[in-house]
Amino acid sequence: MTTPFWFLDERAHAGPEHLDPGYVRDYDRKAATDPEDDLAALRDLGLNETQTLVDLGAGTGTFALAAAPLCQRVVAVDVSPAMLAHLREKAAQRGIENIACVRSGLLSYEHQGAPADFIYSRHVLHHLPDFWKAIALVRMAAMLKTGGALYLRDLIFSFEPDEADQIIKQWLANAPEHTERGWTRVELETHLREEYSTFSWLLEPMIERAGFTIQRVSHGASRVHSAYTCIKE
Repeated sequence: MTTPFWFLDERAHAGPEHLDPGYVRDYDRKAATDPEDDLAALRDLGLNETQTLVDLGAGTGTFALAAAPLCQRVVAVDVSPAMLAHLREKAAQRGIENIACVRSGLLSYEHQGAPADFIYSRHVLHHLPDFWKAIALVRMAAMLKTGGALYLRDLIFSFEPDEADQIIKQWLANAPEHTERGWTRVELETHLREEYSTFSWLLEPMIERAGFTIQRVSHGASRVHSAYTCIKE
């Protein structure tokens, strides 16, 4: 794909910390992500060893590595060379050979071969403004087979604008004080100022217009995190 000059630079929007090898080395401990619930959701949708899963925004590969034994092929896509290097190192240590690492982003990844059966994307879409979210969702639909599934998790606001002050205050108040325990209040405030989480009622029409049917939605108790199961029409 030849990228038009006017396209958003995804690497510039990735957050400088995600490009820093020092930060990436400690990322897994800080994120403390457990992939089991998401794997269970994909198994319920029929994920099996004959299929291809594309992990868009794979990061250090927590989900890709967990899913690899259940798939024929996993394509781990990320804009960060440091993240992908860490993923490759972990895959080699575990003897996992069916993960293909691709340095690319939601707007630039070009899927090769037969259409994918599944797309998984966790906490990545919020790096794009809404215009580019819509473009990214159309691109996701194009790389999936008919009936294929997109499982999307992100920081998505399931509240009305007039509730923002109260809900965001509570979210920030519950943030840990120390970075080793997760994302601190300062980091969450940076997310709100500089990144692009959107409202669920804005995102859902984008998903549907891109060619998906929303099969299931789960909003977190904080009303700041959501998960969507979407089927390509």
